Amino acid sequence: MKIIMISLDSLRAKRLSSYGYTKPTSPYIDKIASEGVLFEKAFASDIPTEVAHTSIFTGKIGLRNGVVSHGSELTTLSKKIDWLPTMLRQAGFTTGAVDNLYQLKEWFARGFRYYTNSVGKTRWIDGHTINELAKPWLKEHKDENFFLFLHYWDPHTPYLPPQEYIPLFYDQNKDPFDQQNRSMESAYNHMAYPFFKHHHFDLLGPVTDADYINSLYDAEIRYLDNKLKEIDHYLEELGIKDETLLILFGDHGESLTEHDVYWDHCGLYDTTVHVPVIMRWPGHIPQGRRVKGLIQQVDLFPTILEAINTNTEINIDSIKIPEDIDGQSLWPSILGQEDGTRSKVYLSECAWQAARGIRTEKYKYIQTFDGGPFTRPQRELYDLSSDPEETINLAETHIELADQFELDLHNWVDTVLQGKEDPMFIQLEKEGLPFRKRIEKILSESGLSWDEWKRNPSRERLDVMTRS
Repeated sequence: MKIIMISLDSLRAKRLSSYGYTKPTSPYIDKIASEGVLFEKAFASDIPTEVAHTSIFTGKIGLRNGVVSHGSELTTLSKKIDWLPTMLRQAGFTTGAVDNLYQLKEWFARGFRYYTNSVGKTRWIDGHTINELAKPWLKEHKDENFFLFLHYWDPHTPYLPPQEYIPLFYDQNKDPFDQQNRSMESAYNHMAYPFFKHHHFDLLGPVTDADYINSLYDAEIRYLDNKLKEIDHYLEELGIKDETLLILFGDHGESLTEHDVYWDHCGLYDTTVHVPVIMRWPGHIPQGRRVKGLIQQVDLFPTILEAINTNTEINIDSIKIPEDIDGQSLWPSILGQEDGTRSKVYLSECAWQAARGIRTEKYKYIQTFDGGPFTRPQRELYDLSSDPEETINLAETHIELADQFELDLHNWVDTVLQGKEDPMFIQLEKEGLPFRKRIEKILSESGLSWDEWKRNPSRERLDVMTRS
């Protein structure tokens, strides 16, 4: 048995054709979906990257595994917590990864017999690099039972797709640097601009058209789609495609100017927490199945273990599924016996801002504890059936309903923690928001303080200070 688990970093579900997008971003991903199962309403319980992957590999939400913040120096993951790659290696799988999450935290290399760190000279990694590192590993281990984790960073910022992909999504008669276009002003004069100036905007040049940057994101997805096609064809060439359980998932989505978030993955809105999850396993997963009910990423953990335990064709020790996980097996939904694993998903973030929320079929509730560089109401409530873009906050007009959600959120936190300190508030009290610290460092190097910048966030002002 082969298991290939592929993380598609920053991939927003609704930007894929198979999730309803009208532009041709994902023809091959759509093909994979047609050969297996697609989960229409899959959600990241914890965002962004560090906490999302930790929850996936532990089967536990961040509040339970203790990892709730991205980029925090305070965070550690106990070695007592079950870790999927370790469990698979101990059961007899050859475990490998092509990934650079080890650059974030050491625990991402745990359990891998072969860990290929894909880090390069830049913070972004091209999908070509992942394939070039993965192919020799696949060829060497094709006759073994293996678990391989691949982490593609397309379409993470900065959006730098090969030039030939851009005309598919941006009108070549338009000038992305037209000085008459003012659509970038909000992004350039945002509180978070100091961080994105260096990590994104300076790499793209003086873009004035926000639609152009959105088009670059789409072009990145199409490039990623071709890299996935290449690796899938290689599985066919090696003769192992039919015996491989292939799992595609997004760790989080991407906001593309919505909710005052400019090409980043923060905020508990569906743009960021709704992720693609697609699985294919010929002969085991029905073709063309679409699951409409709610699931969350931690459900992948027990689903993989159950796939191993029920596969009589391999000589692998059965693996006990831990009882204290939050994930629920997706197999009843895959086989059409159920439609989703839960009626609500609890959400959390603690990087750019600190907030928790609840996502049901009909409603989204968000409670913000620290807005960081964003101006957020303390409570937000959206009726997703009539307002899927989450633009009309009902918290002040539907007070009783908002109160019910707030109580539900409070009780859920208490139930999970069972008297232990809340790691989110430990983070806020001891270190603050990790990404605010990054902005403060950049500002201090330019001779500015957070309070000074907050009074007048201006691209021109920071650029002048940076040059001086």
